[in-house]
Amino acid sequence: MQQNLDSQLNQIREVGYCVIEAALQADVINAVKHALLPWFGRQRMGRNNFEGEQTERVYALLDKDPVFALIVEHEAVLAIVNKLLEPTYLLSANLAINIHPTETPQPFHADHASVPNCPRNALNGVSTIWAMDDFTQANGATQVVPGSHLWRTQKPIKDEMLQTVVMSAGSVLVFHGSLIHRGGANQSTATRLAITPQYCQPWLRQLESMLLAISAERAASYSPRLQALLGYSIREPGFMGYVDGMHPKRLIDAQYKGRHLRGKSS
Repeated sequence: MQQNLDSQLNQIREVGYCVIEAALQADVINAVKHALLPWFGRQRMGRNNFEGEQTERVYALLDKDPVFALIVEHEAVLAIVNKLLEPTYLLSANLAINIHPTETPQPFHADHASVPNCPRNALNGVSTIWAMDDFTQANGATQVVPGSHLWRTQKPIKDEMLQTVVMSAGSVLVFHGSLIHRGGANQSTATRLAITPQYCQPWLRQLESMLLAISAERAASYSPRLQALLGYSIREPGFMGYVDGMHPKRLIDAQYKGRHLRGKSS
């Protein structure tokens, strides 16, 4: 296990990403797809070419079903994030991305490379993309630019720089927040579903305001570790994140104590 972790960390540091194969079992994948059924049906199509006009995006997943906690808290991923980010790091985003046929390539971007007063190649976050369907050359598998997490300034991107991340359902791509990547074009006849939790340094503002996106009642049902990822935590040294001079977890403990959902990552 430690050897695998060391290898994964070295890959992320050197090329910007690694893939963990078969990290989720089929029953969890099926549960995720079932939980998303009420939110799909082309109800939430993207609003621009970044979101994808032929792509469904569902945000605030942890407010919709507890099954998504199994992904956010997956031990194999958090073992990596624990080594790369500062203690009390946060969940910055967590959404479903369902790419439909005819979708065009997404613009290139990096999730955590535009942080004020930080070098472009600073490690401000770690992102993951979980394959709920097989990721193939044809159906819009994520494309990355290996080594781009080390760039101090933006460079022109040429086709020969691209690596398409082909992986089976249940696998996860884990990558440096400054790695340039994009969703590929879906030239197949079926949709391609991904879940993408992103983690950030504890002093960085989250992409999605989790304390508002996830109801306090729902947050109280999760594990203490997941609550801390949402923002019911403080950054030490110091007391960044307090509420009325107190630890924010007191808010949900006082009102909803004892309602923890229990589950294990696969």
